[in-house]
Amino acid sequence: MARILVVEDNAANLQLMLYLLKAFKHEAVAAPDGVSGLLAAEESVFDLVLCDVLMPGIDGFEFARRYKKDPRNTAPLVAVTALAMVGDRERLLAAGFDGYIAKPIEPETFVARLEPFLRETAAPVTRSHPDEAAERVGQAHGPVILAIDDVQVNIELVRSSLQPFGFRVLAARNVQEGLQQAKEVKPALILCDLHMMGGDGFEMLRSVKASPELGDVPFFFLSSTTWGTNERLRGMQLGATKFLVRPIDPRTLRREVEAAIAER
Repeated sequence: MARILVVEDNAANLQLMLYLLKAFKHEAVAAPDGVSGLLAAEESVFDLVLCDVLMPGIDGFEFARRYKKDPRNTAPLVAVTALAMVGDRERLLAAGFDGYIAKPIEPETFVARLEPFLRETAAPVTRSHPDEAAERVGQAHGPVILAIDDVQVNIELVRSSLQPFGFRVLAARNVQEGLQQAKEVKPALILCDLHMMGGDGFEMLRSVKASPELGDVPFFFLSSTTWGTNERLRGMQLGATKFLVRPIDPRTLRREVEAAIAER
């Protein structure tokens, strides 16, 4: 686990980065502007500092100058920026940044791209392989949630949101694997991505509702895709319970899951 300071004035970007970092067990500290970021760096020790560049007041370049001027600040400084013009990379490095990550933030790769910058003293990020899902189910004691998604970071986000509160999260990477696991361990609820390799979420929903054993299981779509009227209508016709869009606050996801299980 690493301790990471996030300096970002855009609330949506800030919450997304905090959400992703915490999902991978990092300790994330928020600073909504350059001044509060510098104060946080003075008051505490971090393994990594992430900083937006285009901020009002003290922008990223000024933040980098002041941050690097203090010899106590030894943590790598990484720019998270939408700047993509020729020469911007060189300008950022010359200003004192140790590297940069381009916006818009990609949830699937964001945390992995930070690992090269983390200090050796920071504990490595712990990831779970899909094969470990069955073992985790055997160790926990709460309702089983089947999460179907072909992106591992999305599975981890579900796990980190639900497992600390007693749920057992079983993972599947595609429709075929999801159906097999659903039949072996009838889940209390299914969370399914829409667009996946080897079959989409609608195919999974159709198969679940056609099964006598699984037809009454609440089925949530959880996707990064913005839901259009046609997709929502199709999902409702097939029997979907909820349509949730990532990124989603862990507390919101947990409340939705608890409510659906309780209603069932």
